[in-house]
Amino acid sequence: MTALPLPAIHASHGGCWLRDAIGVTRGLGKGEAIMAAADTPLLMLNAPLVATRLGYPDLSGLDLLELYAFVHPARFVVPTPKGLATALGLAEPAGDDEVPALLQAAAAALLDTCESPDWPEREGAWSVLQSLVRMRWPWAGPLSARIAQPDRAERWLFSKLPEWEEAPERPQPAQVTLDEQAVLDRLAALTGDSAEQRPSQRAYAAETAHAFEPRRREAAPHVLLTQAGTGIGKTLGYLAPASVWAQQSGGTVWVSTFTKALQRQLRRESRRAWPMHRRDGSPPVVVRKGRENYLCLLNLEDALQGGFGGRAAILAQLVARWATYTQDGDMIGGDLPGWLGTLFRQRGITSLTDRRGECVYAGCPHYRKCFIERAARNSAQADLVIANHALVMVNAARGRDHAARPTRLIFDEGHHVFEAADSTFAAALTGAETIELKRWVLGPERGSKGRRRGLSARLADISSYDEQGAKAIAAAAHAAEALPSDGWLQRLSENVPVGPLEELFAGVRATVYARDESGGQEAGYGLETEAAQLEGPFIEQAQAAEAALAELRQPLMRLGLRLEALLEEPPDWLDGPGRARIEGARHSLAWRIDLLSAWEALLHRLGGPADPEFVDWLAVERGDAREFDIGLHRRWLDPMKPFARTVLEPSHGVMLTSATLKDGHGASGDDWNAAIARSGTPHIGIAPRLSAFESPFDYGAQAEVLIVTDVPKGDIPALAAAYGRLIEATGGGVLGLFTAIRRLRAVYGRIADRLARGGLPLFAQHVDPIDTGTLVDIFRDDPRASLLGTDALRDGVDVPGHSLRLVVMEQVPWPKPSILHRARRLAGGGSAHDDRIIRARLAQAFGRLIRSREDHGHFVVLSSAFPSRLLSAFPPGTPVRRLTLDEALQRVASGVSPAPVTTDTSSSNPA
Repeated sequence: MTALPLPAIHASHGGCWLRDAIGVTRGLGKGEAIMAAADTPLLMLNAPLVATRLGYPDLSGLDLLELYAFVHPARFVVPTPKGLATALGLAEPAGDDEVPALLQAAAAALLDTCESPDWPEREGAWSVLQSLVRMRWPWAGPLSARIAQPDRAERWLFSKLPEWEEAPERPQPAQVTLDEQAVLDRLAALTGDSAEQRPSQRAYAAETAHAFEPRRREAAPHVLLTQAGTGIGKTLGYLAPASVWAQQSGGTVWVSTFTKALQRQLRRESRRAWPMHRRDGSPPVVVRKGRENYLCLLNLEDALQGGFGGRAAILAQLVARWATYTQDGDMIGGDLPGWLGTLFRQRGITSLTDRRGECVYAGCPHYRKCFIERAARNSAQADLVIANHALVMVNAARGRDHAARPTRLIFDEGHHVFEAADSTFAAALTGAETIELKRWVLGPERGSKGRRRGLSARLADISSYDEQGAKAIAAAAHAAEALPSDGWLQRLSENVPVGPLEELFAGVRATVYARDESGGQEAGYGLETEAAQLEGPFIEQAQAAEAALAELRQPLMRLGLRLEALLEEPPDWLDGPGRARIEGARHSLAWRIDLLSAWEALLHRLGGPADPEFVDWLAVERGDAREFDIGLHRRWLDPMKPFARTVLEPSHGVMLTSATLKDGHGASGDDWNAAIARSGTPHIGIAPRLSAFESPFDYGAQAEVLIVTDVPKGDIPALAAAYGRLIEATGGGVLGLFTAIRRLRAVYGRIADRLARGGLPLFAQHVDPIDTGTLVDIFRDDPRASLLGTDALRDGVDVPGHSLRLVVMEQVPWPKPSILHRARRLAGGGSAHDDRIIRARLAQAFGRLIRSREDHGHFVVLSSAFPSRLLSAFPPGTPVRRLTLDEALQRVASGVSPAPVTTDTSSSNPA
């Protein structure tokens, strides 16, 4: 294979290298690199990342990732030189200076693939390429010389996709009691004959079987709270009884996760218990996510036909290539590369999903091929549905699909159920939310592109047939004019609000700034104040806004009644698809009516006594020194109350499981009280079944906790120096966790160049233009790489020990002192409430370190003010030492060796 005779550039924190068309590589400065990129199209890998490294945001060129997405859609690749070399079977570059040569070889390999008769993704490539030629895509020229016009005209994407078929509803599951031996035999079959025997896993599987027992009385499900330490093998432990129950009862089990990473793991593990397809072709295992995760074919068609322009139009063509080969149409965490959207520097991916609830259901010409509808129907017939906490709760609260209310549920990552419920059952009356509602009612404002249509257009046939329905639509459209419109934030900053809602938000803004006590020190960060002691003029603004919302809600309710009447006495022209479309419209209306009712309730209580079940506050949301939203917020003081009513009560068996479900470890912290309270069971009078299974790992020999006492709090240079020296001591493999994005960016900016020059690449959330999932893929793939991040990396990240050898926390993860936290702290026991939160966060972060018996590593906290009472967050037997940074560096560099357990070597800070 010969290298492609095009110049190639590579830029890292360690420097820049350019290889010319005749094969000469040289180093160059950033200024010269920018000039070279401006003169001629250069081969590069991940153009936005190269642009960030050069400090030249307008950089463009021949991005190998775009070519890979065209040639191999829906195929995984880590977007690094090493990852690209691995995917294409090329030699991995030994250093940065060899990367440009790899890029030339990779480009040649990908283009050669297009000429191969064995290219598996050939179908549709020529047709898409013709569109890309017209868009002047940089790769169109080189590809045109390699892809021959097919003998037959290629079918358009929308004619190639298969249609889903209706299936009869499944009967109710049989009432069965699982035999323990059958469960253990199934577990043995799943783990395999050669697998290590894990008694705790067998006991865990037998315990899980109790969740599938027949329910004894209405609204009284079997609820299991099961803590399973890391290494138990809980995934197969609960899949064994779940698969036995599904087989014997003919029912469906839902497993819910909090992170997409665990969903991917579950998909892999479930293949041990179920085949990919049954004999009739249907899948026994289905992954379900919210509608906003899936490609909307109607949005894609609009984008392909001119709805997108510029670079976004190229993205739409690449997504069309992917849509032909995707497994399930999942764009967020599925088989669409996470890096694809970031290459185009705008929100093109989200524009291709159904994020606004505008689906017309059976009124869509692609309804029978819709990925979302296919997933919903497949899940109704599945044995196992892998979902997420938010979807389970939303479906329970307002679900309309066939499998909206599962009766056997396993919540893995169960410590996040409270957090998911808190978000699901919240109410936020903000400018962004109201402007979306206005667009849903009226359609796009003038000058907007896209297929968005208002109620009148979506229900045109109904309004032409039913006079009362038409009047309701017209009244709703008139009332929606009172909602904010484009430019509302600018008008508020100029103090010229238009309409009752904008006047309310102007009042919110004025009140929040008037009460701000930060002295401007927190400029750029959000501000909030409690919804109490409000002035009379503000109450009047709230009452006017409440009246405007009620004026919109009432015609929407009348329209819902008219649609219901049409279904009860359908006209002759209303066929099956028409009924389905009206059902979908009723569902959307009910959702908006509930939303308006929640907003009205929030406004109604202002000026009166507070509702003790809720926490209300006013907020100005800010980021990067600009305001982006303003409004009022309401959260349940205990969101597990609506969770218990909507999720637990209708269920027959529910299990919450996690490695960090209860508070603390061992006798000193063996506290189930918080876990029981956060399960929701007290609200329905159920006593859950409790069990715990300790991790099989020898933490005394595999890990150490080092509390560094001489890095001053608030000293960014000292913090950065500590991170840099720790990464150098381990030779990479460091996961750095921060509680503030500002400090993360400051540390990264100080150490990234130095580390890169030593061959230790550093990546970071909120800095690198790469999505979080891809950052973790890069970190996992390169043992010398390190990764800095925030909360999203503290949980759900499963990286093997050869790539993750050290976890560093910049400080104790104290809860953010928000109004909501203050209210829950007061109700939850004051400082004890805070301690439970901190111990859970520490336990979750520590859980990233040791994932197998072969893993060894250190957990470092750069904080002298680490209270001893928090040490129970770590597994029993884990050595804990307070020491200086220099002493910590020596221990980190020498690796972990068995040592006597030391719970605390200092009596300092006992509080």
